[in-house]
Amino acid sequence: MNLDAKVPGGPLADKWDRHLADLRLVSPANKRKFHVIVVGSGLAGASAAASLAELGYQVSCFCFQDSPRRAHSIAAQGGINAAKNYQNDGDSTWRLFYDTIKGGDFRAREANVYRLAQVSANIIDQCVAQGVPFAREYGGMLANRSFGGAQVSRTFYARGQTGQQLLLGAYQALERMIGKGAVKMYSRHEMLELVLVNGRARGIVARDLVTGEMESFAGDAVVLATGGYGNAFFLSTNAKGCNVTAAYRAYKKGAGFANPCFTQIHPTCIPVSGDYQSKLTLMSESLRNDGRVWVPKAHGDSRGPRDVPESERDYYLERKYPSFGNLAPRDIASRAAKEACDDGRGVGPGGRGVYLDFSSSIERLGEQAIRERYGNLFEMYERITGENPYRVPMRIYPAVHYTMGGLWVDYNLMSNLPGLHVVGEANFSDHGANRLGASALMQGLADGYFILPYTIGDYLAGAKLEKVDATHAAFREAEQRASAQLNTFLSINGKRSVDSFHKELGHVMWNECGMARNREGLQRALKKIPEIRAEFWENVKVLGSAETLNQSLEKAGRVADFLEFGELMCQDALQREESCGGHFRTEYQTPDGEAMRNDHDFTHVAIWEYQDGAAPVRHQEPLDFEFVKLATRSYK
Repeated sequence: MNLDAKVPGGPLADKWDRHLADLRLVSPANKRKFHVIVVGSGLAGASAAASLAELGYQVSCFCFQDSPRRAHSIAAQGGINAAKNYQNDGDSTWRLFYDTIKGGDFRAREANVYRLAQVSANIIDQCVAQGVPFAREYGGMLANRSFGGAQVSRTFYARGQTGQQLLLGAYQALERMIGKGAVKMYSRHEMLELVLVNGRARGIVARDLVTGEMESFAGDAVVLATGGYGNAFFLSTNAKGCNVTAAYRAYKKGAGFANPCFTQIHPTCIPVSGDYQSKLTLMSESLRNDGRVWVPKAHGDSRGPRDVPESERDYYLERKYPSFGNLAPRDIASRAAKEACDDGRGVGPGGRGVYLDFSSSIERLGEQAIRERYGNLFEMYERITGENPYRVPMRIYPAVHYTMGGLWVDYNLMSNLPGLHVVGEANFSDHGANRLGASALMQGLADGYFILPYTIGDYLAGAKLEKVDATHAAFREAEQRASAQLNTFLSINGKRSVDSFHKELGHVMWNECGMARNREGLQRALKKIPEIRAEFWENVKVLGSAETLNQSLEKAGRVADFLEFGELMCQDALQREESCGGHFRTEYQTPDGEAMRNDHDFTHVAIWEYQDGAAPVRHQEPLDFEFVKLATRSYK
């Protein structure tokens, strides 16, 4: 497996500019000759498709939703980071870079992270020009707030709807190109196979989810912008349609999968309410700007929150991490909440919750100020729980959210498979072992607007591509494989629903590979998951046919991939014998319960190579820290 990261030399601040000067170019006349396939229409996919079309490439864009506007990026709430230093509080490109490297517990590439910080300021200018209605100060300047893991205010926001507004901006750019005929949009299409010709990514096989028709699409390069795999845990903050299928099918074709065990637990989620719940609802991390997190000091205290006096409350984040307080990074805040609940001091049903209390801020600022900042989030919470957060504290508990692992890419965002580029959450490149809040939107737009449009040209200018269309034998074979799998699902005619298997897998993943992992639990999972998978292929029941709209059939393919991928996640977690960021092995912790890295043995990216019928092979990309010093991460 070729794992040349292609990181340019020279000073850190000059790497991207030097690299841009060295990239090969495609002339405007020749761009029209190249066809790029973009899978996914969220922030990364929509921005990439629109930008590539603007440059002159032929672009086909695919999404399984009924419109690009339905991409899961729309669910992001709290904000997007950028090193603008509008608050004049000491922020800089370097500080955003360092906060991101440190927040990821020193498990990301320096060069990629610095580039992300470097282009972040351009994203805000781009989005303002598109009309994104960022919050503004009284004088008209763009407003900022803070997010976890930072001591500056660098997060731009549009109330609690930042993802929605940013996606509408990218969607407008995409629709403009669709209207000009530069992008052909395929909604309600799901990618089922990546097609390689002579070792290069040359197209995809997709199923029309309305008609059931299997179709092949050929191109000169493929871009995956298909998001993360948090739904491997069944209950997560992701939309129910989010899945690993596109990335996993590429992995099975030879693309390396990097750090699959690096999943993020978000501390600010509405707690699980019952056995029949199908997903979880996130409350934005931005709420921790004005909300204070606490539990009663006494074990088993069943009093209402307003009956617990201040002297009997434990504001545990402020106590344990005085420098960052309630804005400690997500992995640390999540573990602290779990620790308080495991100690018998949790609140709400089952003791699986902590309070997020706004009474101090309402008293200090007034209720109207809090309504202006978070009104739609408070309304959402009240609709779900029936409780008014202006009067009583919110109850929150950690939940699976983002995934830092993904397909391996080099500095040009290309996988080890020539022609296959991967952007946004689908790649592994920028967040290490823990993502700082408000950085997902930043990475998706950075990749799509400001990085891929340059780097994909370098590949196309240097590749000698034979003429290939959808009649090529490789496409016919891929179609047959995809159709055969669908027919197998329909022919099993067992007794259990697809969702029942997904829920069983999620239970194992959360218990053994969730907020805390250990050798014994991971070994249990590696024994149990193959048993669940074996029964799935013997006893799943999928109704309907493959020749029409069939959501049960769609889910069967996605859950089949989760049942294989979950095992890979556990293998990766077992092999990484350290704690770092969101990967917390209970055997590897400091006396006061913090993550304890093993820099001697694990300062590397773990990349897994698929082996048909055999155990996957683990490769390593060393992480060389030339410009920052490896240090024990502390937010105290």
